[in-house]
Amino acid sequence: MSMAVPARPADGRPWGRALVWLAGLGIFFYSSYGLANYLADQRAFVPSIVFGWERDMPFLPWTIIPYWSVNLFYAASLFVCTSRTELDTLGRRLLTAQVIAVACFLVFPLRFSFAKPEIGGGLPGFMFDALLSFDKPYNQAPSLHIALLVILWVHYLSHLPTWARWLLHPWFALIGLSVLTTYQHHFFDIPSGALLGLFCLWLWPDSPRSLEEESEAGKRRKLATCYGLGALVLAVVGIGIGGWALWLCYPAVSLGLVASNYLWRGAAGFQKRADGSMPLAVRLLFAPYQLGAFLNSRWWTRHEPSAGEVRPGVYLGRIPSRFDRAPGKYGSVVDLAAELPAWPGSLTQAVPTLDLIAPQAAKLMAASQAIEAARGQGTVLVCCALGYSRSAAALATWLLANGEAKTVDEAIAIIGAIRPRIVLGLEARAAIAAAGRIDSVDG
Repeated sequence: MSMAVPARPADGRPWGRALVWLAGLGIFFYSSYGLANYLADQRAFVPSIVFGWERDMPFLPWTIIPYWSVNLFYAASLFVCTSRTELDTLGRRLLTAQVIAVACFLVFPLRFSFAKPEIGGGLPGFMFDALLSFDKPYNQAPSLHIALLVILWVHYLSHLPTWARWLLHPWFALIGLSVLTTYQHHFFDIPSGALLGLFCLWLWPDSPRSLEEESEAGKRRKLATCYGLGALVLAVVGIGIGGWALWLCYPAVSLGLVASNYLWRGAAGFQKRADGSMPLAVRLLFAPYQLGAFLNSRWWTRHEPSAGEVRPGVYLGRIPSRFDRAPGKYGSVVDLAAELPAWPGSLTQAVPTLDLIAPQAAKLMAASQAIEAARGQGTVLVCCALGYSRSAAALATWLLANGEAKTVDEAIAIIGAIRPRIVLGLEARAAIAAAGRIDSVDG
């Protein structure tokens, strides 16, 4: 999540455009949400997804106040935006959440299965009556309330000073809890709604990056197919078994988005910043995949040092972590792994590239220049997930560009003497040759 407070543009806030967005979103919400409720009510049977422990969840009428407050935050959020770009990004996120949620309500309607106790009068009673005047016990998963909450949470954080965030966090957490304590949703609706909100943040990032042409299109399609099949299997198993196995839908979504990155968005889909960090929303969305990728990197490199010194002060290795005890000894890190966030304690220059895909020559040249710049500031680690391919290609490019090697094969031999398990295929060699301004690949 971005925490920087955006500067106010000279031309002022886009009030009129915000009003148009609010009117359009409001009309779409009430018409589509009401239609989904009506169609679900016409069905002879609408199932529920509920865990036994939820029957012990207390009904707290007063929590209808934080529950309703999300509507105020929703309406105000559009007028908080300081530029048309920010406003349109927020509007697309809110609209996407509504479109996907309503589509799920229409195709897979679910029903809240508990009867609400008597509420009585007062403000909570009035607010419940207002809610029930247009709502029905349907439109459950994914919870649109939670999806919008996630989007708004990130949005307001980018505009509030530090002290105010400590007020926002508990109130928004209470809003999230209130969907249970007002008997509006079952538990399953909450994580599914949170995933929807995170997906919208990923789909419409704060700083859109142009999609870069990646090499090895055929291999990318093959990898996308593998990740897509993995996502499908996890989803089918989770939904088929039900109960706590539904949590398998989380890694299924994560793998599905990895597949979309290989097929469509490329390295930019992981939204890794120049300093190696990633937005919190993206890290949460890709967490199951990132955990697997990290463990895989440690498994393959378990019998060798985390890094080796290829040239004085220039190391090649796997992406560092707190367990390596290595980040402290490097002045800086040049990181080519798009899929994993950099170690936060290191001075990192990220040149994100896809795993198992040969980097483009332009990326290798950028990495080579970053290595040279970092070398002037002390020791430097060149890394990717394992330190076998992408980072090795970048270091080979640097060796060529700086005259440390005269041919691609010579550069690879220098690196292989220190890191014997490096893997650089024909595509990678061609990219190194192009990036290192070598006319042809030797041998």
